[in-house]
Amino acid sequence: MKITAIQAQKRKGRYNIFIDGQYRFPVSEEVLIQFRLHKNQEITNDQIQAITDADSISKAYNKALDYLSYQLRTEKEIIQYLQQHDFTDSQIEPVLQRLRSQGYINDLEYAKSYVRTIAKTSDKGPKVITQKLRQKGVLENNIETALEEFSFEDQLQNSIKIAQKLARKYHREAFKVKIQKIKNGLFTKGFSSEIATEAINRLDLEKDTDQEKEQLRLQGAKIMRRYQRLPFSQRNQKVKMALYRKGFSMDEINQFIDEQN
Repeated sequence: MKITAIQAQKRKGRYNIFIDGQYRFPVSEEVLIQFRLHKNQEITNDQIQAITDADSISKAYNKALDYLSYQLRTEKEIIQYLQQHDFTDSQIEPVLQRLRSQGYINDLEYAKSYVRTIAKTSDKGPKVITQKLRQKGVLENNIETALEEFSFEDQLQNSIKIAQKLARKYHREAFKVKIQKIKNGLFTKGFSSEIATEAINRLDLEKDTDQEKEQLRLQGAKIMRRYQRLPFSQRNQKVKMALYRKGFSMDEINQFIDEQN
């Protein structure tokens, strides 16, 4: 068999290969140069297979570059993207090797950049960041190294800002409940117990006795009405347990019930 013509496509960098006067397959300019294809070149079926395989890999590589042009990606994200475009594992692996060698993909550097960005632009803590990086396929040792970019002091400053917002949100809650809700809020954001405790300590929150009593009175009256049809002792027990779950101290609760009776 012999290559009888090589024609440029309308798409830049793509060429059609004709063998023995008939169109056989397209190739990229990169593959054209790689195999030194030219008119009147004799070619075998094995060579054709090697050329078409190389062209598929070239397509996958260019697809990956386009995907990377928008933002950094992990290896797992590149693999998933190429699989969605019907590239096989045997086509994807050479692409990954090439991208690694060129420095276009590096999961450790990706993780470091991700941690720095999230630390500066969001309210998420290390545990949430770890979960996100795991989902992106980053290995545990790389995650651990990357989290060094999020210093203890930076975590503390971020958590203090969150704690301040939560303190305002729960300002009407019983003091004990307010503290617990602030902690839970920080845990949900991904901060450790150590960071949460220190952040709350930095707020220097104090119990407002008058406000606490007012909240106890309002919530206690509401609960009293809920159980007003119950016998006296049973009602009091229900009210006690309900108010205790809301964070009021038993001494305060007993005083409230005595005043109602």
